[in-house]
Amino acid sequence: CEKAAEQGIAVAQNSIGYCYDTGFGVEKDTSKAVFWYRKAAEQGNVGAQYKLGKCYYYGKGTEKDNEEAVKWFRKAAEQGDADAQYKLGLFYENGYGVAQNKEEAVKWYRKSAEQGNATAQRNLAIFYKNGYGVTQNKEEAVKWYKKAAEQGDADAQNSLGYCYKNGEGVEKNSAKAVEWYRKSAENGNASAQYNLGLCYEYGDGVTKDLGRAAEWYRKSAEQGYAVAQYKLGRCYDYGDGIEHDCQKAVEWYRKSLE
Repeated sequence: CEKAAEQGIAVAQNSIGYCYDTGFGVEKDTSKAVFWYRKAAEQGNVGAQYKLGKCYYYGKGTEKDNEEAVKWFRKAAEQGDADAQYKLGLFYENGYGVAQNKEEAVKWYRKSAEQGNATAQRNLAIFYKNGYGVTQNKEEAVKWYKKAAEQGDADAQNSLGYCYKNGEGVEKNSAKAVEWYRKSAENGNASAQYNLGLCYEYGDGVTKDLGRAAEWYRKSAEQGYAVAQYKLGRCYDYGDGIEHDCQKAVEWYRKSLE
């Protein structure tokens, strides 16, 4: 691969850059990775352009430089790379290395989302939900949340659950809300674990079960979710679905307060 890279073969240069980047078959050296990524990127290799953008974004093997990151992400994005399109949308959304521009963010998120990038789909949904850079459209938000959720994006699953719970952009359906909260909760999303706990506590979309509520509050609380820590403290305080224990109640109330 090195022999090919030294002869100017872009795909080999990208590959040898990856080897140095990850320590695959060679001692890890991110500076050398950047050297080879740049050679490939300058020849138009889309994978190398995206990876070089990431190196500048994270300051890996080179100084952190968001303007250089934008330059290389744009080159890859214009060649149709979905991950680079997502990154370019993120940079426009937050003003990293480029003037903040929500309309441009929408443009690049959409390109990436239409290629199936789940994070871009979720971000596009957030923009439609809140009217960022686009006319607010909660039905369109649900459409994109659903696409991301069906790919297993835990944040999108939780947000889709919220939409069903509150009838935002879709007909209110507590059972569907529980279904999506559960998927997200099982993927480790602390907010969804808390939301699922609430559903069990109040019997909303599922049979009321204080024991299950306490279980989900605990999972969320152990991830540091403050409102779940309060709820778990309350479960111990009142013996709701769990054995009454004032000492543990104080422990979880304190965590939530802090």
